[in-house]
Amino acid sequence: MKRLYQIGLLILTGLSAQAQTYTINGTLTYESSSRGVKEYAKSIGVLTTLPDVKTVSGAGGEKKTTAEWHATNMEWIKDHCVVEDAPIEKNYMSIFPEIANMALDEQPCVPMSWRLTEENNETVMHCYFRMPADEVTNLWLTSEETCIVDQETGAQYRIRRTVPDTYRKHFTLRAKKGDVIDLKIFFAPLAETTKEVRIYGLPNWEMMGVPITIRHQVSGKYTNVITYDTVPQFHKPLLEKEHMSENKPYDLQNWNTWKVMNDAHLIKPLRDGTMALWRTPEATYVAVGYEQNWTTEYFNFDQRTTIIDQTGQQYKLRKVLGLPLDEMFFMKGNAGDYVAFLLEFDPLPLDVSTITYVEPDGEPFNAWGANWSGSVKPDISIQELRNNQRLFQYYPRMVIK
Repeated sequence: MKRLYQIGLLILTGLSAQAQTYTINGTLTYESSSRGVKEYAKSIGVLTTLPDVKTVSGAGGEKKTTAEWHATNMEWIKDHCVVEDAPIEKNYMSIFPEIANMALDEQPCVPMSWRLTEENNETVMHCYFRMPADEVTNLWLTSEETCIVDQETGAQYRIRRTVPDTYRKHFTLRAKKGDVIDLKIFFAPLAETTKEVRIYGLPNWEMMGVPITIRHQVSGKYTNVITYDTVPQFHKPLLEKEHMSENKPYDLQNWNTWKVMNDAHLIKPLRDGTMALWRTPEATYVAVGYEQNWTTEYFNFDQRTTIIDQTGQQYKLRKVLGLPLDEMFFMKGNAGDYVAFLLEFDPLPLDVSTITYVEPDGEPFNAWGANWSGSVKPDISIQELRNNQRLFQYYPRMVIK
């Protein structure tokens, strides 16, 4: 692709499936996995580097391990407490079965997992913390910034309390190394119509506006409001010339042998690289929009381009509508056009809520302004991509002289 920037893959996040999933009439449904608890969403979370662990001797000669958690930008808050009886989540591996194969004790990172539920007519945010030592200092959970915001109505659900009581405090946790602590934050119950929320004010769990799709319980099952899309109708580009100017086999290093295309799918102006997504049972379609800066501009689509879901499952690129794969090509148009290309991937399941979009680096080539850098775009909300579908309607070129 053109004008791509390298982004580090830092986040592994998204919603995980519950005990069993079913698709009924194109709507995703979930069978409840725990009685009396509505599970709205969950994620294995971001991967955070473990701090250094030290072994110290107590007054009686016993040994314990200690660690200081990474600094959080809340130094102006001086309140502190020590928590020795925090609730331990013994079913952590059952809640997040995909973690079972991660060999956490051998990893330099730990997942900052979370789970959003409704319990006893309250919304509960479970923030799970796996103890890297017997005592961890300098921890931070929450303060008055913490809230849940309904993305359709704008309703703000402000924090009520925490269990254990660590609200607006730095704190020390004492438990057995390897235990998973369940830090709970309580809010008012979400409205039954809530479809998507963002959560703010949980910096150690990287929850500073993360979009979350809400699942609701209907007739004993949890159901998403997400259904399959129809196949998007895009204008198919046309081949103008098999070679730019030399009738020779394609050669990456000789732009005169590249194909020349025209009549791309035109759209209204938008930010370069904007994406939209459609899901059908047979395929996943991703549209990418670009500014056309020159009358003749080169592009490339690498077959190694991949979608990765929150469990690590990969979805391969099958084709690009009307365009070659693994070849540089020229697209002719007007400088100032905004064009969109439609990529087809393997089908994404309906329970996938976030994706990582990976474009690999390409082989260097000889051309003016040559740039074929890869990119990794992590933690992209499926719902936001679906909301972008309206941006990719065909919009004929308007020329005023």
